[in-house]
Amino acid sequence: MIIYGSEIAKNIKADIKSRVDEIVASGKRKPCLCVILVGDDPASISYVKGKEKACAEIGFASKMITLPQETSEEELLDIVRECNNDDNIDGILVQLPLPKHINAHNIIINIDPNKDVDGLHPLNVAKLYQSQDGFVPCTPQGVMQILKQANVSLAGKHVVVIGRSHLVGSPVARLLLNENATVTMCHSYTQDLSSITKLADILVVCVGKPRMITKEYVKEGAVVIDVGVNRDENGKLCGDVDFENVKEKCSLITPVPKGVGPMTICMLLVNTLKAYEGRING
Repeated sequence: MIIYGSEIAKNIKADIKSRVDEIVASGKRKPCLCVILVGDDPASISYVKGKEKACAEIGFASKMITLPQETSEEELLDIVRECNNDDNIDGILVQLPLPKHINAHNIIINIDPNKDVDGLHPLNVAKLYQSQDGFVPCTPQGVMQILKQANVSLAGKHVVVIGRSHLVGSPVARLLLNENATVTMCHSYTQDLSSITKLADILVVCVGKPRMITKEYVKEGAVVIDVGVNRDENGKLCGDVDFENVKEKCSLITPVPKGVGPMTICMLLVNTLKAYEGRING
């Protein structure tokens, strides 16, 4: 069975749109997401346009701030602070990666934690690891929604996560632990990787290497979640999993595209609505 995150996202966005319609009908302002883009990286520009389109589809207000590559760190911090103080902005997202002369961590820690819809501020990270209510990074949250919608039981299952980044690998491992899964994390220093991945009931792959995972890495009947977004040697979009090679061996698998990717933007909208309602309700 192929799990299309794009279809799950449609249903979640429909629910959000209904909520926004109720908000507007009550005379209140729309939720607003502000995305800040520095530079002209084509992939980042594409992601930002996708977020703008998603906001329009469900009735959110959006503010896109585009800055030149040579923008200084202090100039960017000034803009972040302005957005923090703008009562008409509910969520702030600074598109990553930033130019090398800007310290991304310094930017993130200056975003208001209550507007940090990317879930990267240290206070939100701490809340995640202490199982408190906060903003969860969008891609890991999307992975969990896919598993939930596919009725995949997690309690007691052995989940192997390949990749330990702060954006995906580490937070998704924490979320899985919170659901009582037994989690093994693998990374670039892991030896004999396939001997570990073949034990996984659920395999979550987020390494950024095109078609790295073949059927030799996968247990018969496993659930495979492919978080990777890559371009192969022909420029074709592909994941970290060799989809055609693996799909017959697993019980459930996400494709690339139309898998985890659409859920990332969808969870950004969920976080923005949460930020809005939190601020409106004090």
